[in-house]
Parts: sequence; C-alpha cells; structure tokens
Amino acid sequence: MSEYTIVIVRTIFAFFFILLLARLLGSKQIAQLTFFDYITGISIGNMPAALAIDVNMQPMDAIIGLLLFSLLTTLVVFGALKSLKFRKLVEGRPTILIRNGNVLEKNLFKEKITFDDLMQGLREKSVFKLADVEMATLETSGVITVMKKAEYNPLTPKDIGMPVEAEHTPSLIIVDGILLDKRLNYLGYSKEWLLGEVLKQGAKNFKNVFLAQIDSKGNVYVDLYNEEEKVTQVKQKPLLSAQLRKMQADLEGFAIQTNDQNAKQMYYNQSIELQDLINKINPYLKE
Repeated sequence: MSEYTIVIVRTIFAFFFILLLARLLGSKQIAQLTFFDYITGISIGNMPAALAIDVNMQPMDAIIGLLLFSLLTTLVVFGALKSLKFRKLVEGRPTILIRNGNVLEKNLFKEKITFDDLMQGLREKSVFKLADVEMATLETSGVITVMKKAEYNPLTPKDIGMPVEAEHTPSLIIVDGILLDKRLNYLGYSKEWLLGEVLKQGAKNFKNVFLAQIDSKGNVYVDLYNEEEKVTQVKQKPLLSAQLRKMQADLEGFAIQTNDQNAKQMYYNQSIELQDLINKINPYLKE
C-alpha cells in the first residue's frame, strides 16, 4: 500500500473517529465555550490530525490517547456537574466589570480586558453609554452580559397593564410548493382557507409558493418563486378594528339625525355598547 493511500485511509478513519467522540462528549455553542472546553477541543482535535498525516505514528497509540483524553474530559465535566467548588476550579467564575454604574478597574486588569474591549462588549448588547449601565459581568464563556439601569429599560405592555395576545412559534406550512397537510390540520386550518390567503398575495396555487409560514395569530407570510407577482397582503385585524370604529361612528350619526327619541336613545345605547366592545378587543386586533 502506497504512502498516499495510507494517509487517505488514516484521515478518513480519524475524521469519523473524532466525529464519534464529539457526539459522545456532547456539544456547546462556540460562544458558550469555557477556557477548559477550548483547550480540550484543541487537544482532542490535534490527535486525529497527527494520526492522519504522521505515517510513523501507530494508530493504536493515537486511539488510546484519544480515548484516555476523552475519558478524563468526561470525568472533569461530570465532577463539575456534581460539585460547585470543582466547577469553579475548572471553569472559573464570572467577574463583575461594572457595579452600580462604576467601572471596576482592578477587575478589568485582572481579566486582561482593555477599556476598548469593555466598550465593544457593551455595544454588542446595544449599550453605547456607560451612564446607562447598572452592572456588567464577564461570564466564564468570555461574553459580557449587561444589566441596564431601570430607567433605561424599554417599556413593556406589562409595565402599563396592557393586555396582549399570547404568541407561539410560527410554523412552515408550504415548502418548495408542497403543502404540509398534516401540519396544517394540526394547526386547525383548512386547505381552502390557506388557498384563499395565498391567492390574496398573488399566487395562483400552492405550486407558485416557495415558502409559506403561519403564526399563532393566523397571519400568513408567503414567499413566491416570482416575487414580481406578489401583492401587499391586507392586514385583516386592523381592517376589522377600523370597521368597528366606523360602525360606532355611524350609530352616533344615526342618533343625531333622527327625531324619534326612542330611536335616538337606542342608537346611543348601541354606540356605547359597541365602544365598550372595541375597548376590550382592541389590544388583540393589533398586528
């Protein structure tokens, strides 16, 4: 067997062996890797690389090294899960960089973080002024997390007591022109209704649709193969809200126009009841 053939075979073996180990060890997002995870990943990755290109290395030696290193890594991870003190020893602990709006210069020096690094971390959290920050912490993954001062936090509907309709994960219902019937039925919508929504946006049938997604409020997003055919979708909820307000205004107009006192009172009463209804459902009619 030629040297090139040996390298190819060993490379394929090393690739699938490290893939198997990666699945067994578990995974984290790159942004969540601690220093220990980073060093471990580099070390385990170097062993299969050496096995692939170093023809003088015995495959069994590399396999034993990989298995032993993976076993030690698993033991360390297990120990970190079971013991808080051991976890702090292995992964470290978060460091506060800003407390009560004051920058802690000693902690910046300790973590080897410059002022530019700190400002970059704040900007990544959409914070551009130090005066807005109540606390900033350097996590063990190297990410800076920020808590703004209370007066600079965005206002939410809950803060002002405004009721909002719960919203859930949207679902794809058409993919590459194919209707996902089971998913549509699970969501409680009919095929005829969906076709009507698709026609409103310029498609002639489901085959004209590349992607279609429906949210928990029943709004349908449609992406056509030919975008030039797409038309602006009429938003049904704001339209219904406007129609209700027009009906309420019409009732008041009828009350003003009539001379019949009984009819006038009836129109006013109906106008008041309709206004109460509008006030109750209006938060749910916003897109």
